[in-house]
Amino acid sequence: MAKQRIILVDDHEVVRLGLKALLERHPQFDVIGEAANSREAVELVSNFQPDVVVMDIRLPGASGIDACEEITRRFPNTKVIMLTSYAEDEMLFSAIRAGASGYVLKQIGGEDLVRALEAVGRGEALLDSAVTQRVFQEVRRAVKEEEASAFAHLSQQEKHVLLLVSEGKTNREIAKALFLGEGTVRNYVSSILSKLGVNNRAEAAAYAVEHNLREYIST
Repeated sequence: MAKQRIILVDDHEVVRLGLKALLERHPQFDVIGEAANSREAVELVSNFQPDVVVMDIRLPGASGIDACEEITRRFPNTKVIMLTSYAEDEMLFSAIRAGASGYVLKQIGGEDLVRALEAVGRGEALLDSAVTQRVFQEVRRAVKEEEASAFAHLSQQEKHVLLLVSEGKTNREIAKALFLGEGTVRNYVSSILSKLGVNNRAEAAAYAVEHNLREYIST
């Protein structure tokens, strides 16, 4: 089996030496280069096209995140694991957006780093357990925002009408439930279809269910 070719990037030589000593105890890894800053990191990747770069987020000059973004853009076959001393939300999500395949804290044990490298080598994405819950919370928040924005152009009354449409109610039944005239309901339905960019009641109903309309109805 081919060895996993690794470049280490950290502005502290002692950290690089420690990481190299750790990884060289494992025959599946081959540390082929070291860099102290982002510019050196990108040059090494350009020259050697490693399998994985283990990179500190905080580097002198351009940050590790900047280097990660350039490396993953120019060399898509090279994976980047970001290494940091702090579980900072802003850094975490910036690293993910930059294309990092892994995000681990320097406090992790040596075997945990080995497992992280093995996982990334298999094409998996990996987050330190200390920050995983934060990612899920952010994903859930983003989904909620996207769902809420799906109905941003509808008035509260239009949302109520759409909810009843999604339940299969006719215009007459909706009019009775909301104490409106049928003509008014027809106008509301027409407006809803236009605002949602759908062609008929069935598509509007599917849209409402897909985006969890019921959660955004004020009682």
